[in-house]
Amino acid sequence: MAALAEGTSRVSGLLHGGDTESTAGALRSLGVGVPTIPVDGSEILIEGVGLDGLRAPSGVLDLGNSGTGTRLLMGAVAGSDLSATFDGDASLRARPMARVTRPLSLMGARFEALGEADRLPVLVHGRPRLESLEWDSPVASAQVKSAILLAGLTGRTFAFVTEPRESRDHTERMFRAVGAPVIAHATDGGWRVELRDPPERISPLDFAVPGDMSSAAFLLALAALGAAGEEVTIEYVGLNPTRTAFLDVLLRMGADVEVRDRTPDGSTEPVGDVVVRPNGLRGTAVGADEVPRLIDELPLVAVLGACAEGETRITGAEELRAKESDRIATVATNLSGLGVQVDELGDGLIVQGAPGRALEGRVRAWHDHRVAMAFSVLGAATGDGIAIDDPEVAGVSFPGFHRLLSSLTAHHE
Repeated sequence: MAALAEGTSRVSGLLHGGDTESTAGALRSLGVGVPTIPVDGSEILIEGVGLDGLRAPSGVLDLGNSGTGTRLLMGAVAGSDLSATFDGDASLRARPMARVTRPLSLMGARFEALGEADRLPVLVHGRPRLESLEWDSPVASAQVKSAILLAGLTGRTFAFVTEPRESRDHTERMFRAVGAPVIAHATDGGWRVELRDPPERISPLDFAVPGDMSSAAFLLALAALGAAGEEVTIEYVGLNPTRTAFLDVLLRMGADVEVRDRTPDGSTEPVGDVVVRPNGLRGTAVGADEVPRLIDELPLVAVLGACAEGETRITGAEELRAKESDRIATVATNLSGLGVQVDELGDGLIVQGAPGRALEGRVRAWHDHRVAMAFSVLGAATGDGIAIDDPEVAGVSFPGFHRLLSSLTAHHE
């Protein structure tokens, strides 16, 4: 949004991680002056190029492992007068892209598969002044919704998206913050988001990025399992209600959870502190209505289920099969290999808990950062007998994760 604005945006709290670096690198290739992202989250200034200001890159846009960066930038490029080739690592190349390219094609952009159909690499031919679109999305996906909204913004056209249920709304909040009003409301078909009157220009941002709930969840789970002492507090974490279902799950499982709201007046995103204290955990059920609000935390819910009393059932989560790995199969295989009783469903998992049991074995992460971190938490909570084949993949979204995990568990000891 800062790149597409007219003027200088002030942004602090950006993650110094693989996905953010890949997205920033792609924006630089498109002609945007994005400074080096500081390790400490300090403020940077981004000089926006305007809605018509993206320029054709001289080479391939390498998005690394970032599915979000890829799909959102495809939307922005779709409404721009340029062509660009999108590519990524082996994991990103395995992820489906038709869910984005299909609606963007209907708006007038063109896509050429340079390899396997529905996969990267893809050559995108943008077109200014796109056609309007009413899209009924078969999945509740913030990435699909955001790509269409961004195409409507750069392509100066109406864009309406209906989802089966509400997905994360960070993009809608950001649109409103820069002067691109969107309307969101419930409908008979689920949840509808409308960009009715795209502006000719958007305003720069003054934005402090809150801590990420999906990353905080790993430390909160460690606390709930009693492996990090009497309590863990995560300060200034995002409390967006489309992202906090993991806290609801922790409460249902019996953890002691306290939330302290610290949202400043006029803030784009709600923020606060989250405190978790250990307690005996019990199994729970997560269904389709909750899944969009904790899609990235579901491997962690399964891991908690392995340590809880009774059964934990996850359903309505077929979207997990289209992430960095097939997370349903990956989690089921790894839990089973550690001796946990687990049933793999087409759209989820059923995990039989075995609280208090030491778990040992090797885990294959399949280059998936969230799988690696979830099983690292399980290992730390059950005797450190679990070996991860690729622990450093955590750096995609959480640089320093293992150092922090070790510090919390060592302090507890």
